[in-house]
Formats: sequence, C-alpha cells, structure tokens
Amino acid sequence: MTALARILAATDFSAPARHAVDRAFRLAAETGASLELSHVVGQGPLDGLRRLLGLDAARVEEYILSRARENLYALVQELGQAHGLVAGIHLTTGTVLRTLLEHADALDADLLVVGAKGEGYLGRLLLGTTAERLLRRTTRPVLMVRQIPHEAYRRVLVPVDFSPWSAPAIRLARAVAPGAELVVLHAFEAPFESKLKFASVAEEAIERYRMASRQAAQAELDRLVVEAGLDSGRVSARVIHGPTSRVILAQEQEQDCDLIVMGKHGQGVMEDLLLGSVTKHVLAEAAGDVLLVCDHQETGENGAAHG
Repeated sequence: MTALARILAATDFSAPARHAVDRAFRLAAETGASLELSHVVGQGPLDGLRRLLGLDAARVEEYILSRARENLYALVQELGQAHGLVAGIHLTTGTVLRTLLEHADALDADLLVVGAKGEGYLGRLLLGTTAERLLRRTTRPVLMVRQIPHEAYRRVLVPVDFSPWSAPAIRLARAVAPGAELVVLHAFEAPFESKLKFASVAEEAIERYRMASRQAAQAELDRLVVEAGLDSGRVSARVIHGPTSRVILAQEQEQDCDLIVMGKHGQGVMEDLLLGSVTKHVLAEAAGDVLLVCDHQETGENGAAHG
C-alpha cells in the first residue's frame, strides 16, 4: 500500500467517536485522502421507540434522522474548518455492523476509523465478541482510536513475524503516518527453548542458541526493512526476546509510540478463524491507537500476523 485514497469514519456522536472523527480528518489532511463520515441509526432502537411512544413509524424515523443529520453536518463543518477539509456524510438506518461494512465496501474505503470505546452502538460494536465480528468480517484496515488527537502520529510501532503480510503492514504504517518514525519490532522466543530448559540443558548452551536465533531474526528484519524501501534515518529495527504481547506493550511505552500497526491473525490454522491471541491482548491493553491490518486486499493486505 503506497497511499490512502478513501477514509470512512464511523460516529455515534459520543466523545470517543469524536476523537476518531478528529483523527480521520487529520489523516485525510496529511495524506490527501477523501473522507466520509457515517452514522447508522440502528433498526432495533427505532423499533423500540415506536413501540414505546406509540407513534407513527415514519414520524419517529424522520425525527431521529433529522436530528442525526444536523449533528453530522455540525461535526463536518466544525472539524472541516479546523483542518481545511470538506468531508462527505452518509446517514442511514439498518443493522449497524452490516450496514457500516456494506458502506465501506461500496465506498471501497482504504481505511475504516472508529473509536476504541463509545456510547450507544459503537460502544457495543467495539467491546467483546462484537469487535471480533467486525474484524473477522471486514477485509479493510481498521483504525481504533483511543487517544485525543493533538498532532500527526509521531512514532509508529509495527510488530512483524516475517509472514507474507509483514511488508504490507509496514507499507500501511508509512501510508497512514508518512511523517512518523517507524519502530519495526520482532519479538522472539527461540524454538523449543522451554523444552531445552525442561531437559536440563545448560544455561550457557541455551544462551548461545538464543543468540543465534536473535542474529538470524535481526538479519531477516533488516532485509525486510530494506525490501520495504524505508529511509534508514526514519526507522529502527528491533529484535527483542520475550513473549510477543508483553514485548509489544512494553515497547509501545519505552519507545513512546502513539500508534501500533499489526495484523489481526496468527499463523496457526485456528488463528485464521479468530482474532489472534496476541492481537486481542494488545487491543485490550494498548495505551495508544491500534491499526489492524485485515485480510488480503491489495490496498491493505494482512500486516504482521501474530499468534
């Protein structure tokens, strides 16, 4: 992926969703991508209001859509003036998750931006199993925004495992944050290391084995960085020994990264069906924003996959 052309930001008008929309405006301004804001009025709440209030269905829907449209226009005008951009809006009713993803497909969005927490439908969308449904069903990169955006991303952490999706993850990170420093990270534990300890192999021998594994990983990481065409002055390549999720979260803090770009899957067969365990852990514990690279799309192939 070399550029972002179309960004879709979803909002439920909560404060966390506003942060996501603000970040989407900043990304569009920085990358030159077009931007559209989407709000889906859930069919279930509409039906509940109709029953509760005993009003004509068309009147209820017309009133709610009118208020939502006013809110969308106000948001676009305020943030558009702040960032010097004009954004489109998309307002509809339906099943929220399906409608949002259908619109992303119709728009052919290169990036879907949502708040990591929210009130109303986005709050339910991004908590627990529904988050897995979103990420399992889309082939598009999803940016989950946690932080209040004050500036462009400064430093981006890109964990890689040398799967075929690692290089596309690096390219996506550069496309989303063209001015940022990249920290490309590989966390490793030498194969069969725990079994060697269990077999009472001398610690000195295990350490030599570990060092050989580190050197091989560093060479592979350096090759990956070169193949990605990164400016050596704006990237650091780090190989660190330890459990993957713990290393990622520690490096996010130590390297002062404000964005993590990673794949949603692991390398095992079962990880192709569910979110990778490392991905779920990072999503739950990361302090900053997380961009998940989803499935095999030309503009956003799977990035660093983890298990």
